[in-house]
Amino acid sequence: MDRETEALAREETVMYCNYCGKVIQDDANHCAYCGKRVGSVAARKRLIRPRADRKIAGVCAGAAEYFDLDVTLVRVVWLVTAVMTGIGVLSYPIAWVIMPEEPATAEVPAGYRATPL
Repeated sequence: MDRETEALAREETVMYCNYCGKVIQDDANHCAYCGKRVGSVAARKRLIRPRADRKIAGVCAGAAEYFDLDVTLVRVVWLVTAVMTGIGVLSYPIAWVIMPEEPATAEVPAGYRATPL
């Protein structure tokens, strides 16, 4: 195969999100429709408490994001564990103290451009 044929083949490939099935950009790291990570992202997953989507301290939301599960499912399992065995009641405050909080992100004010250093 020559270079022109390879270039045409690369331009015609379409990338789809594995979760929602929508067409996304071929260089995207996250789906613009559902927000899930796509492709082979080299970033390390960290067990952190996110600043968004938290009800009390973000422990269940952080665990759901880390294990790529639905946050409602994690909250229900944690609640059932807390009610049935009492382990959830003890482990939630411990996880609250041990899990680091997601770092704050500063937004660029309107009218300013973000320039690389």
